[in-house]
Amino acid sequence: MVLSGPERVVVLVRDGCHLCAEALGVIEGVCARVGATWRSVDIDSDSALRADYTDHVPVTFVDGVLHARWFVDATDLEQALTRNA
Repeated sequence: MVLSGPERVVVLVRDGCHLCAEALGVIEGVCARVGATWRSVDIDSDSALRADYTDHVPVTFVDGVLHARWFVDATDLEQALTRNA
């Protein structure tokens, strides 16, 4: 499945989404600070993801668990990553 893998953070995005761009900036900064791996997945590359998440991006998962929709708070993300380390 697209959401599983070695990365601690997976964020579902869509090209041209301004909220996605903002979330990616937060995720990149927090993950660099705490040394966590992350990746983004374009929902338009997978028909099942597009059907499930089309109006809800960005969607962020930490360690395979839903963490946030639409917005990513840097403090909340950092706490989730350090709490589950």
